[in-house]
Amino acid sequence: MLDINQFDQINPPARLLMGPGPINADPRVLRAMAAQLVGQYDPAMTGYMNEVMALYRALFRTENRWTMLVDGTSRAGIEAMLVSAIRPGDRVLVPVFGRFGHLLCEIARRCRAEVHSIEVPWGQVFEPQAIEDAIQRVKPRLLLTVQGDTSTGQLQPLAELGEICRRHDVLLYTDVTASVGGNVLETDAWGLDAVSAGLQKCLGGPSGSAPVTLGPRMEEVIRRRRHVEEGIRTEAHQDGEDEMIASNYFDLGMVMDYWGPERLNHHTEATSMLFAARECARLILQEGLDDTIARHALHGAALLHGVRGLGLETFGDLDHKMNNVLCVRIPEGIPGEQVRGLLLNDFGIEIGTSFGPLRGKIWRIGTMGYNARKDCVLQTLTALEAVLGRLGFRAPQGGGAQAAWDYYDQHAGSAS
Repeated sequence: MLDINQFDQINPPARLLMGPGPINADPRVLRAMAAQLVGQYDPAMTGYMNEVMALYRALFRTENRWTMLVDGTSRAGIEAMLVSAIRPGDRVLVPVFGRFGHLLCEIARRCRAEVHSIEVPWGQVFEPQAIEDAIQRVKPRLLLTVQGDTSTGQLQPLAELGEICRRHDVLLYTDVTASVGGNVLETDAWGLDAVSAGLQKCLGGPSGSAPVTLGPRMEEVIRRRRHVEEGIRTEAHQDGEDEMIASNYFDLGMVMDYWGPERLNHHTEATSMLFAARECARLILQEGLDDTIARHALHGAALLHGVRGLGLETFGDLDHKMNNVLCVRIPEGIPGEQVRGLLLNDFGIEIGTSFGPLRGKIWRIGTMGYNARKDCVLQTLTALEAVLGRLGFRAPQGGGAQAAWDYYDQHAGSAS
């Protein structure tokens, strides 16, 4: 028989999450999540849904009508986009520069797409011309991209890809989970047809809700696959001419009908996560989106200077580094996992390892969302120096924190 007394109330240990995500949620977001629930069709609830759409239009810098939430982690947003847009046999092209480009290939294959990919070594990004050359060769229906890949710390330039895709009649989807809010994103100006994100990185919230936005070209593709469920459909509802979307839950046509004025029942909205998503966007826009991006750039650069001050080497092309993730080479002879363990167990600080060809070779340190702050950077550098010294790596005493401090002094007033 189950002994219920062995299960204490949840009381997680205090941690400073300085990895590639998730990060510590902003306390204001957690307070918003604690608000009492209301019914999914309560005027207050549908009012909050409309506010979320408006807030994320501003955050994504778009006028797209269909800017909304997919209930689930950021991967739910990715899968909803791909399963709704890709028909069996569609040809897609994926530029892979890290672990999450491979993820797009994986999901596209499960959508029964004909998947083509191009690759660069991890730590680099693509020149726009290389992507256009591949588009001319492959002739895909969709180009699937990642803006920021936390596995390598790299930020793929997107500004030219929208025009390239329109010239070749290709739909452009971008996963901005790791980058939005901490790096420049211009959905409309860059001609991005569809974008999906998550809350758990620069937006300063928990994982569990995926903001998405669909441009007119993507909306048209999805509407051609429209299907309304039996039991709620009327004679006025007409199915689209293309094959029905294979997933019910991730059918973005149904999700649009739920978020639209008809409020067709699809699922019960994850109310607490909607409150979280609303507060994440509200806080960033209250700070000012440009100021939020500048804050991420400031603390990311201070961390970089601090890491160099410790005598450590970085990984990847720094000209295309994300503001919010730094990849650091593990010094020769230093046990990388032991460093992470000591930081976690003795200092309460988490930093990340990596995947695939970089596993065991780099650490990934994040400065994002609520943790893009001076105190978090200085605390992490001080603890890292202590742990490295404990394990025999001789760094200049105080070199990391002092280098970061110097950078802050030189850039005083540029961001808080």
